[in-house]
Amino acid sequence: MAHPRMYDESNKLIKRLREICLAFPGVIEKEAWGECTFRVAGGRMFAMTDNNHHQSGHLAVWVMAPPTVQETLIRSMPRRFFKPPYVGAKGWVGVRLDMSVNWDEIAGILRDGYLMSAPVKPAYRKTSSPEKSTVQHQPRVSGTQSTTSPRKSRTAGRPNR
Repeated sequence: MAHPRMYDESNKLIKRLREICLAFPGVIEKEAWGECTFRVAGGRMFAMTDNNHHQSGHLAVWVMAPPTVQETLIRSMPRRFFKPPYVGAKGWVGVRLDMSVNWDEIAGILRDGYLMSAPVKPAYRKTSSPEKSTVQHQPRVSGTQSTTSPRKSRTAGRPNR
């Protein structure tokens, strides 16, 4: 049974969210569970709208997040960030859009989610937005790179798929 559409196409917050997500290389939008979802083409979902999903009482986006980011964000601003149902146990973070919105911050969170779900070598292109990622990359120490696996996982602490 198909879910009824939960979002309004004319909502300016959904439009802005869509604009940011679709600016990443290879991203497609797919309606699922009555919500907008954003995925890397042929890959995994990295963001999903929450438009009063299961009577949550808010408009938000759920975003795949690097380890420890969910906990850090929720502790810093518990009214704005939350642990979403279903995917929260996997580290995803919910970001409310129906309160004061810092789009640069949201773009950075979305970028991190995108990078976690993107193929190892995504087709990067220069974007006009100056958002910064919250993912901290460690410098590679020469001589320590593994030669057993030509493909490395982008998700620290999670197995390759």
